[in-house]
Amino acid sequence: MRLAYGAMGHGRGHAMRSSAMIDRLGSKHTVPVYAGPDACRVMKGRYDCELIPSIHYHDGASGSIDAALTIKRNPRPGLDLLFAGPHARRLSASWDRFEPELVISDSETWSPQLARALGIPRISLDHGGIMAYCRPRFPGTDQLLAQRDRFADLSMMGCPEQSMVSSCHPAGPWHSDVCVFGPILRPMAYGARPQRGEHLLAYFNKGAHQHHDSVAKALRACGRAVIIHGSGREGRVGNLLFRAPSQPGFVDDLAGATTVIATAGHQLAADALWLGKPMLLLPEAAVEQRLNASMADRMGIGARADLSGCDIQRFPLRLDDYRAAMGANRRAGLDEARQALCEAMDWINPRKAPA
Repeated sequence: MRLAYGAMGHGRGHAMRSSAMIDRLGSKHTVPVYAGPDACRVMKGRYDCELIPSIHYHDGASGSIDAALTIKRNPRPGLDLLFAGPHARRLSASWDRFEPELVISDSETWSPQLARALGIPRISLDHGGIMAYCRPRFPGTDQLLAQRDRFADLSMMGCPEQSMVSSCHPAGPWHSDVCVFGPILRPMAYGARPQRGEHLLAYFNKGAHQHHDSVAKALRACGRAVIIHGSGREGRVGNLLFRAPSQPGFVDDLAGATTVIATAGHQLAADALWLGKPMLLLPEAAVEQRLNASMADRMGIGARADLSGCDIQRFPLRLDDYRAAMGANRRAGLDEARQALCEAMDWINPRKAPA
């Protein structure tokens, strides 16, 4: 089949998940990729990848997502998406040549909107669908905000013919036609060999705001070597080793760590769970990240903390308990996702479904 694959361009988790799926699909199908800036930078060298716009989240002075600033800085791509502007027309022209038979989207909005207009079947395959198509156990204070985010997701993505949700924590679907499976890991994580090293791995999605004085002080005082990714710095300061961005280097450091201290993005949490690394999760000001951190706490595989630094000192006291709970929750969803996708493709176009 001719498959068009859209990957959201904000952050790299979408690119990692999409790459794992495309690697499984590419040997039997033609799969060009349509990706926003961050994802396109990761995927451009490996796939036939076309840059498309992306809705970007913007942060305020504190490093938290600023809703007003995000709306203010996104009118052009938003109007382009809603009213078939130049980027939408360019994508449409590309599809006139390619003639896709199915569109798969990982939280990317242009491709499903155009597919709906052209009558092309759509599949959503991402983790964000847990907000729109499932009923996870949100922390009590986030119940109303979660409904707001669910409405926004459905408004942007529409209602695809098939919804598939990748998740490292349990969540019942709203409808029987929603497929929920385990997390889809970045390809390098599957091949990594975990070892229980002596260092802590720290990851900060917005280093300038998150690796502040109180956190840095707690890491310096933890009594272990700490390898830090995402801070925007390089070099060694005492027991802190700051690494330059590197996917292979990050996975190696994760596989050899004794534990992980990080923001609560789903993809990193999924990698850490697969490799058996207890997590101290410091959620950003977003409902999904607070959900991920809360569920890690409920599952007993980690703890939710804030960025004050005091929890970093207490966290190592329960590492054995967290490790004991990880085996029962460890799950890789790539094969499940491929099977679900093959079944959906068989239903959509039985004559061209994979063997």
